[in-house]
Amino acid sequence: MIVLGIETSCDETGVAIYDSERGLLADCLYSQVALHAKYGGVIPELASRDHIRKTLPLIQEVIEKAGIERSAIDGVAYTAGPGLVGALLVGAAIGRALGMGWNVPTIGVHHMEGHLLAPMLEAEPPQFPFVALLVSGGHTQLVAVQGIGQYTLLGESLDDAAGEAFDKVGKMLDLPYPGGPHVAKLAREGQSGRFRFPRPMTNRPGLDFSFSGLKTFVRNTIAESRDANGELDNQTRADIARAFEEAVVATLAIKCRRALEHTGMKTLIIAGGVSANVHLREVLGATVAKVQARLFYAQPRYCTDNGAMIAYAGCQRLLAGQQDDLAIRAQPRWSLETLPPLPAQDPKAKLQA
Repeated sequence: MIVLGIETSCDETGVAIYDSERGLLADCLYSQVALHAKYGGVIPELASRDHIRKTLPLIQEVIEKAGIERSAIDGVAYTAGPGLVGALLVGAAIGRALGMGWNVPTIGVHHMEGHLLAPMLEAEPPQFPFVALLVSGGHTQLVAVQGIGQYTLLGESLDDAAGEAFDKVGKMLDLPYPGGPHVAKLAREGQSGRFRFPRPMTNRPGLDFSFSGLKTFVRNTIAESRDANGELDNQTRADIARAFEEAVVATLAIKCRRALEHTGMKTLIIAGGVSANVHLREVLGATVAKVQARLFYAQPRYCTDNGAMIAYAGCQRLLAGQQDDLAIRAQPRWSLETLPPLPAQDPKAKLQA
């Protein structure tokens, strides 16, 4: 089965074509970072309008890159939620229209299920069951995964997501938008140990997260570190970025180890934009090794929002016989636990389907 995937949940337009026999054939991604940078954050109406402009040209481009005819496409998958409702409606309307025009089934995909399954695109995918850490600008969740659609939420952020905290700290340090990647880059120049920030909610049982207090701690540290002229020297900025990143990563690592011990599982996958963070990967790799577990993640280009993860997730559900009814739905809030399960399967089966 050949599936076209469309991702328009926020500020990136992603389109890809996935073949259940040959794997990923082609993918294209357009980022709206430059559009929103002058506002310091995503403007939903501008995001929606840009998706309208970019989605159809990207679909044409990805079909040409895949070297196939439009008639070869057997199904269309699009992100139905969670996300910005206007942006979601663009992808949903285009996806459903193409499905009706081409007379092929369509399926609305859960954005976080797409992230969760992104490591399946790699040459050596993880085997079920596993614990998934989903870390992005909008979500920080620990999920026990028995199979596709078989999800149990173990813990989540009670306030700011990890990626959101990175972006807000970036703004506090006067870094370019989006702040998260720039904080990680600046942290590499920082001195470890000069500042030590709290590891929130690690001194109590449970698997939930909270990063708002850490964000406030960083703001106070910045205020206290300014000189008489109110300036913050470059090394101090780097040291604060380093201490913040270490606090977030340590918190995530502690919770991930607890989740593995709680479930008895021996595989951890990390997905979402923050999963591309090099320090996080290094620390989690060392953490899981201590409990004889394995760590999996997608290559960096498939950690951020992308069409490939939507095409893959949609393909698995279409192969199982699931498809849309006549309604066009966009769900800005949507729990992973409400998704219907698929029959148990080997992730490598995609190479033989």
